[in-house]
Amino acid sequence: MSESGADPAAAALPAAFEAWLGWLAAQRRAARLTLEAYRRDLLTLLRLAEGREAAALAPHDIRRFVARLHGEGLSGRSIARTLSAWRGLYRWLIRHHGLPANPVEGIRAPRSPAKLPRVLSPDQAQALLDPPAQSVLELRDVAMFELFYSSGLRLAELAALDVDDGSELAQGMVTVTGKGRRRRSVPVGGKACEALAHWLAARPSLPVGEEPALFVTRNGHRLSPAGIRTRLAHRASVLGLGVHVHPHMLRHSFASHLLQSSGDLRAVQELLGHASIRSTQIYTHLDFQHLARVYDAAHPRARK
Repeated sequence: MSESGADPAAAALPAAFEAWLGWLAAQRRAARLTLEAYRRDLLTLLRLAEGREAAALAPHDIRRFVARLHGEGLSGRSIARTLSAWRGLYRWLIRHHGLPANPVEGIRAPRSPAKLPRVLSPDQAQALLDPPAQSVLELRDVAMFELFYSSGLRLAELAALDVDDGSELAQGMVTVTGKGRRRRSVPVGGKACEALAHWLAARPSLPVGEEPALFVTRNGHRLSPAGIRTRLAHRASVLGLGVHVHPHMLRHSFASHLLQSSGDLRAVQELLGHASIRSTQIYTHLDFQHLARVYDAAHPRARK
């Protein structure tokens, strides 16, 4: 099973586009994954422009591009994010390169029905995490996935952890840097601490050398986000969960199960590192769905 996942290729962009991405990285401290997404959005703009320069595009061109993306099956949410990237680029070009107008202003993406995030049931989470590890790499995998589910980390946050964080993890706490370079400390549950202790004891058996990463490949290099996704999907498949499990599903499951048990939306917001509670409120809908299923199954007047 391959453990390495290549990052998106750094495809060539016009110098002004590269300068905007560099400005976002230096001045706005945009995360690497955000910059990669924006790069893909800019490549999409170039593809749709078919050789025309960005300065020559007009609002009717952008509307035509939106229609094409929608026709290609892109969701309204994805198109909205793409438009946001284009809009930001043109604002920067106006400010720094004297473009007269922003052709993306006022153009909206088509609406898409709101989709609730998929979560594992508590039984599915136990089925994923309970089977004991049979190898060093499985010790690592169980530690990663226990930490995902225990602390609600984002994929990039977990991949960036270093072995120096182990002492803090042993005390039942982990500090990560999330979106917008905001740091937060979240508790680590007993099962996750136990799994991490087993992994830290086994980690020196791999050729890690001076590698600082907490989670490494069989060759001793930092495990990439793509590699983590692959390992999680593989474990779920081998264990016969019957659903495709990805890292964000564990984060969603953490939030949903915690909210079902505590009802404390503000606490869940802090643990997830959401800047706005509106981002956290989607889990109240998941919680209501759970309650509705219980009601439908148990209330005598709800049965058909």
